[in-house]
Amino acid sequence: MANKPKPRDEDWFEALDAELEKEASSIKNDVAEVNRTKRDINMMALQDMWKVWLRFNRSNIHFSIQPEYSEFLRFKEFPEDWSLREDFRFHAVNSIELTDRTAEEGRMGDSLKLFYYSQDGKYYSRLTFEYFEGEHYYKYSGWKRIFGQYVLYDVPVHSFSAAKFHEILADVVRSWYESHLRHSRETYLEHLKTRYPAGNSFSE
Repeated sequence: MANKPKPRDEDWFEALDAELEKEASSIKNDVAEVNRTKRDINMMALQDMWKVWLRFNRSNIHFSIQPEYSEFLRFKEFPEDWSLREDFRFHAVNSIELTDRTAEEGRMGDSLKLFYYSQDGKYYSRLTFEYFEGEHYYKYSGWKRIFGQYVLYDVPVHSFSAAKFHEILADVVRSWYESHLRHSRETYLEHLKTRYPAGNSFSE
């Protein structure tokens, strides 16, 4: 007697499709939450960095900022009368940099950086101070500038604390500003060394 054909498994794809849809929805929600948090952090941090830029500028200490201030600020009167641009995509900013342009004492390129990275499925924010250490000659690429790094703050985005960020920023900026007034960069670097862990050195 011939075997009866087995009924086709019509539900396997429907079950898989439902699972994939659930996963896509979960990831979409996670990404949306990260973007909302990044937006809030970046709006705060860019305003903070601009205020620091202004403080140093008033003392004729020249810094640059990335992204360019014209991208995220609008001015009634440059540089003091400003507001955030409503049309700027704050959530899309992955790195904010405040960089010293002072040539004396090897300060050129010293910078405060806030950036984002992913690791083990989590999204992190990290605040670092990078400083010029010297130059090194490489056989195949020639002379390179060597930078050291201190890690000031490093947490998952959802754990970011504005209070902690401002506490660290105040400590770093206070010492950085004083070091300019006293023409004592080494004292400032020693301050960072005693308070924050060293990160990786790199060349440019």
